[in-house]
Amino acid sequence: MSWEPDRLDDQEWLAAGDPSGMLPAVASSAAQVRAYHRAAAETDLSSLADDGRPRAVVVAGMGGSGIAGDILGAVCGPGAPLPVTTVRSLRLPGWVGATDLVIAVSCSGGTEETLAVAMEAVRRGCRLLAVGAPGSPLESVARQAGAPFVPVTVGGQPRAAVWALSVPLVAAAARMRLTEAPDELFEGVAVRLEDIAHRCRPASESFINPGKTLAMELAETVPMIWGSSPLAAVAAYRWACQLNENAKYPAVWGEIPEAGHNQVMALDGPLAARDIFADEPARSLRLVVLRDTEEHPQVARRREVSVRLAEDRGVPVTQVSAEGTHPLERLASLIGLGDYASTYLALGYGIDPTPVGAITELKARIPQ
Repeated sequence: MSWEPDRLDDQEWLAAGDPSGMLPAVASSAAQVRAYHRAAAETDLSSLADDGRPRAVVVAGMGGSGIAGDILGAVCGPGAPLPVTTVRSLRLPGWVGATDLVIAVSCSGGTEETLAVAMEAVRRGCRLLAVGAPGSPLESVARQAGAPFVPVTVGGQPRAAVWALSVPLVAAAARMRLTEAPDELFEGVAVRLEDIAHRCRPASESFINPGKTLAMELAETVPMIWGSSPLAAVAAYRWACQLNENAKYPAVWGEIPEAGHNQVMALDGPLAARDIFADEPARSLRLVVLRDTEEHPQVARRREVSVRLAEDRGVPVTQVSAEGTHPLERLASLIGLGDYASTYLALGYGIDPTPVGAITELKARIPQ
């Protein structure tokens, strides 16, 4: 597969190379925010606050559904009155009990790991909230437990339904007073995602399209993506996952300052060195820094020095800054751009961004 940037401005190529419609799915992000804010408002969530605030919130989910838990944790932030954690496995941690809230998220409603955790939560007497496809096994678990269930009917890949899966969690957290999320916030997030969709639309040429521009910067490099805050680190993880699944492309993600204690050493490694006299260009490292508007002063200094270290070694650097005031807005500004860039990167390589053949084969090879 070869990288051909001219493909990104060929409308016929983009349409033919994206038969399952990943670009339109990404463009639906604003509509997802509005629709699933309404869906959460129409769901009776009063039982979640029965007997007072839970001791902890545990979100169970895998892949594109699991990121909803990370988004919830970032929105609640370090000032949350209780811990918010994401479980990506077949079992709940041993400390989870009847005083805790478990939120099971599965776009299909049939994810093996999430169903196992949801049923274990019921056995332990935990409060439960489920988010997933209507008529699914997950809905059955919720109904049998008398737990609230938010139906999600977005088709396609779960990673393209990130806002449909995340918004109900944020709305539920607001009901429990774990974060401030008034109705106008969700409309503001939707408007911001609409603006990204307009600027990154397929008909917008590469030199003014931030999604295409970013894809061209990432092409033929191995991106090392760092977030400058816990919130930006969630976006960095999302970027890496989207590059993996959409573009079938390797990526490393981390958070400053931790990345400065290990990943920074890649700046002195073989991928950091570029031979300008080589017959064919070799793939090289690229440092991608996702900047948050709320950075610890020492983290900001480490970010600045890290960028200088990369530039001193000839490693190209891309910096993207979050926009907005509320954490959900800032996440949307970063995640929205990354979703477009990963899709355009796939199309520039001639890769259909939607199929996940290796994931499907992996599941098929595992005995039930």
